[in-house]
Amino acid sequence: MTYLLDTHALLWWSTDPDKLGKAAHDIIEDNNNTILVSAVSAMEITTKFRLGKLPHAEILANRFAVEIAFDNFVELSITIAHAELAGKLTIDHKDPFDRLLIAQAKIGNIPLISNEKIFDEFDIQRIW
Repeated sequence: MTYLLDTHALLWWSTDPDKLGKAAHDIIEDNNNTILVSAVSAMEITTKFRLGKLPHAEILANRFAVEIAFDNFVELSITIAHAELAGKLTIDHKDPFDRLLIAQAKIGNIPLISNEKIFDEFDIQRIW
């Protein structure tokens, strides 16, 4: 099966896997699953690292593509359809990264691995 990682799930997988929920950890660890990592996560991690908000993410921020490939994760590009839907979403907080991840999960009908309960309001499957 195919799953999309929320940015925090990717960070925790890379730096502290014990923070992941059991279901999330088991899915990511199962080599029979395809784990997608969005281009939006690359932007979020590198931006927040540059701003000093994610100092522990240095390896991912500086070698994102290499680290993703090492874990056998698959890159998910951002399309105009993703961006258009993300812009139309009503969400309590204005995080554009979350909006894009929700849109990608919704358009692709892909379960999203995330601990963000607010995502449940957007007719997507969230696993934690």
